[in-house]
Amino acid sequence: MIDDDASVRRAIRRLVESVGLRVEVMGSATEFLRTNRPEVPSCIILDVRLPEMSGLELQSELAANGAPIPIIFVTAYGDIPMTVRAMRSGAIEFLPKPFRDQDLLDAVQIALEKDRLRRRRDAEMSVLRDRFRSLTSREREILPLVVSGLLNKQIAALIGASEATVKVHRSQLTRKMGARSLPELVRIAEKIGIPGTNPRET
Repeated sequence: MIDDDASVRRAIRRLVESVGLRVEVMGSATEFLRTNRPEVPSCIILDVRLPEMSGLELQSELAANGAPIPIIFVTAYGDIPMTVRAMRSGAIEFLPKPFRDQDLLDAVQIALEKDRLRRRRDAEMSVLRDRFRSLTSREREILPLVVSGLLNKQIAALIGASEATVKVHRSQLTRKMGARSLPELVRIAEKIGIPGTNPRET
């Protein structure tokens, strides 16, 4: 929770801790940027007006650095253009002070679930990329042909190999990628950005 008003920090800390969540409070955006953040689902409750760096500037800084932590803005000085800018940049909520306690708690739960899902997707992508890196160069060559729906004999003709060789490579790459079927392999390839080849173009 980042707010330069100590009384606000105390009040929000008590509120969020009342539902069993851990809270760290800070008085400025620069203090937050100097702090090591735990690798757990989290969000920022952020005031717009802060010393040195505003809440909106912090939002832009985090986005530029590839740190997509969900943000809930709270402010006594908000206006429509400010709200629109914050929401277009991905804010979960923009709450004017004073706000209802439940509105903030609801926003926190939404933000935490969003961050939880992002972390799960990131972990899944990391595993898939590691699996792709384990493929041989030949298997990487065959993968887009396989997910395009080409038969082994068609792939063999394209790459200048025997059908039996293609069958072995196909089996190996499917196993390494953790796929139990062709449709699952297609979904995995799409997730990691492996384009298929249009069979009509081959």
